[in-house]
Amino acid sequence: MTNLKGKIDFLAIVAVEGANPNGDPLENNKPRTDVYGYGEITDVCIKRKIRNRMQDMGLPVFVQSDGREDDGCKSLHARLKAANDIYGEFSKGKKADSSVVIDAACKKWIDMRSFGAVLAFQGVPASVGIRGPVTVRTARSVDPVEITEYQITKSVNGSDKEEKSSDRMGTKYGVKFGLYVVKGSVSLQLGQLTGFSQEDAEVLKKALMTLFEGDAAAARPEGSMEVCRLYWWQHDGMSAPVNSAKVHRSVKITAKVSEPQSFDDYEVEYVDPGCEAPEVYDLY
Repeated sequence: MTNLKGKIDFLAIVAVEGANPNGDPLENNKPRTDVYGYGEITDVCIKRKIRNRMQDMGLPVFVQSDGREDDGCKSLHARLKAANDIYGEFSKGKKADSSVVIDAACKKWIDMRSFGAVLAFQGVPASVGIRGPVTVRTARSVDPVEITEYQITKSVNGSDKEEKSSDRMGTKYGVKFGLYVVKGSVSLQLGQLTGFSQEDAEVLKKALMTLFEGDAAAARPEGSMEVCRLYWWQHDGMSAPVNSAKVHRSVKITAKVSEPQSFDDYEVEYVDPGCEAPEVYDLY
């Protein structure tokens, strides 16, 4: 494994068409929006998709989704307990050497050395916190989004006792069209602590480029969400000449028409913020 060369900033432009990118359980699973009507995709949702892509690449992941377990472990506690060398130290409770647990866990699971975690389980008198180098902001749409609403009806009986009917049985929501921006960074300092390597950075880059592969669902049909462009800044050293906020602001996205319906309806301009030029991947 090669040591991380330096701090990394990244920005991905994501197009959503006729899909629910991230439902809000407190709003009947409607696509998330802020008070001004701009669409949102939470950092937790984005990191879940990154973890899934890492897992699809055959890499060991600690936080696995239900139904995607590839190691026979049905819970995080079971997964930790199956790692005998780690759990043996962790189960010592307050006498555990947290540095041993952190080092072993980060070596074993790529998401642990990427995003960090808090290991705390019922019945174990100890908890271990790991700060990960990869941080992702909640994605926000460039413009306010229009939410579509569909009433869903049934066409078959649920049981033999029912009479066939077309009673309304639910509501389905989606975003007509929205262009979202995902922003994130990788800290060299924290990467050195967790062992996040340059090879891990390449895995993260690939995961971002293919973020929605294998992610199709009824609310997100295949092809309804795509990464159109990825900007990747590889800096040298602990910090960049300018801060991450300025780096992310260097990508200017402006609608060319009053009601954009695709990525083609936007003009994307890069204005040099005073740092290394980014690697740009056009995926649209």
